[in-house]
Amino acid sequence: MVFSDLYEKIKELENIENVDFFEVGKSLLGQSIFGAHVGKFSGPQILVEGAIHAREYVTTLLIVEMVKYYSSIDFNGGIYFIPLVNPDGVRLVLDGASWLSCGKFRDYILSLNNYSNDFSLWKADGEGVDLNVNFDALWGKGTQNVFCPASGNFVGFYPNSEREVRALIDFMNKTDISLTLSYHTKGEVIYYGFEVLSEKSLARDYSFAQTISNITGYPIQKTEGSVGGFSDWVSLNFDIPAFTIEVGSSDIPHPIDESYLKEIFERNKDVPLALINQLNEGMQNK
Repeated sequence: MVFSDLYEKIKELENIENVDFFEVGKSLLGQSIFGAHVGKFSGPQILVEGAIHAREYVTTLLIVEMVKYYSSIDFNGGIYFIPLVNPDGVRLVLDGASWLSCGKFRDYILSLNNYSNDFSLWKADGEGVDLNVNFDALWGKGTQNVFCPASGNFVGFYPNSEREVRALIDFMNKTDISLTLSYHTKGEVIYYGFEVLSEKSLARDYSFAQTISNITGYPIQKTEGSVGGFSDWVSLNFDIPAFTIEVGSSDIPHPIDESYLKEIFERNKDVPLALINQLNEGMQNK
């Protein structure tokens, strides 16, 4: 697969009935970050996002399939999808660095990748910042953080420095979201519970994590030592349930390719609806 193929799959969602398609923002290198909404704009709204790490682009394919699946289902609430948060990074993974028009910048990016045009293990954005440690949520205090540009784990020179991060922040600030799901690879595990949350909020989030686990069969694990991520930032600023779901067996090498998509989709397709239903039940019981 090349990047244009993946990007076209996202843009084709605009032509599906009952899908509201929109632009969330732009990447550092000017590529559109697209979003889609299905369901109603009344009732609980959740956000499902993927491919914030470049090599994890199979999550983009997963979310595209989810949009198609939910476009024909009637339910009380709505789901926002952002299939590809990190288009620059994913384009490096799929196409290498040859598409970068500025020679000096291309040489810089290649230097971060040991002067190899094989970017298949690249996690970062288009300038060597790991978007999922750049959020202002105990920024720079993670156990695996690094402090120089790299293929992964670089926190950036200051929190919320990246355009893609700010696009997600702006989206959350203007949209009434009740729960977020962040899809990553790999390991088949559900992470919950940013460390600053109260016991009450942790118990609430665990109950939703149980719902996810019952559907996927993935075990639940409390987040430890990992900060600065989107789920962390959501928990800190909104105190709503926010989960990171790692799909794909840990035995599969990065990047997980399209041949595993069907299995991943079948295990995860009903997760958003189950969470919407749980949110509705919680509202009725208040």
